[in-house]
Amino acid sequence: MPGRSLFFAGGGTGGHIYPAIAVAGKVAQLDPTAQIHFFISGRDIDSQVLGKTGFAYTVLPAVGFSLRPDKLIAFYKSFRKSSAIAGYEIMAANAPVVVGAGGYVAAPACWAGHKLKVRVVLLNVDITPGRANKLIARWADEVFVQFDETAPYFSKRNKKVSVVGCPLRSGFENPNPDKAKSTLGLDEDKKVLLITGASSGSQNINRTICALLPQLEAFADGWQIVHLTGRANFEEVKAKYAGAQIAHKIVDYYDDMADLLAAADLLVGRSGAVSVAEYASAGTPSICMPYPYHKDMHQYFNAGKLVQAGTAVIVDDVPDEKDRREWLWEELEPLLKDDDKRAEMREGCAKIARKGASRAIAERLLGAG
Repeated sequence: MPGRSLFFAGGGTGGHIYPAIAVAGKVAQLDPTAQIHFFISGRDIDSQVLGKTGFAYTVLPAVGFSLRPDKLIAFYKSFRKSSAIAGYEIMAANAPVVVGAGGYVAAPACWAGHKLKVRVVLLNVDITPGRANKLIARWADEVFVQFDETAPYFSKRNKKVSVVGCPLRSGFENPNPDKAKSTLGLDEDKKVLLITGASSGSQNINRTICALLPQLEAFADGWQIVHLTGRANFEEVKAKYAGAQIAHKIVDYYDDMADLLAAADLLVGRSGAVSVAEYASAGTPSICMPYPYHKDMHQYFNAGKLVQAGTAVIVDDVPDEKDRREWLWEELEPLLKDDDKRAEMREGCAKIARKGASRAIAERLLGAG
């Protein structure tokens, strides 16, 4: 007999979909009879990531909210259609629970669950809730958050809020850095500088690092670079590395981030909520370049948690490329030289890494009435 049905709704970025996958994987491990289904966006990243998990999914035609009259009408129509599609699936399921994981695609599915009077749960891993999660919170029976600072946003609505950390994929329970080095053909005798703009890549980070290649070549004897470009930027970045004297591996996307982060001696990257949790869990010293165009600047707050623990420094992703390059090099060069400082930062990661969130949430979902 099938077990209870759990619907995970979210996507559009890895930061929304990876925590949901982590919880779903733990649910499947704890209760193999559980029926797991995802509602995702039409963005390529969602189907690319989910397609490798074996979980069933439905693409919802949801679009983001906008006050522009033409886009507002499109939002309203897509919301109604997405809610209807999700509602049909939920209504036919056994003892359903709907889990919102963030992003515009989560809202219509959670609304459908609320209207059908089934249990709605919200995962909010950013330190500051986004617009969609603030809306979903109105319908949620329980909210799981990563940071203590996030709880007041939801507790003032008299919601049950649990601070559990960020659900991470199972690979972070026991990462294997040697596997990443072998898979990528890295030199065992050289330290690894990892460059990443998260799942979609970052054009600003890519171009800044490429502009710094002449300076980085001074470290060619002891360091090598792994550069995750994002699929859209792979060819541009690869061309700029042509002839570079420092050993490098250019990759558009890498699945086993737990292994790669554990293999990295230093990282330059964004500071999305999932990313900072992964850096801490893997013990990776980091230079965070928060995405600068969010209105609430939540990536700065996320990175700030690492800075407080002494595991990271922040470099502003400013519009002027020359300033961005110079400011990054001011932080990067000393850390490339200072083994003791990086070791200290790695130790700090161990003190703040919060593990067990996936299991804690999965147990609550399976025990929900």
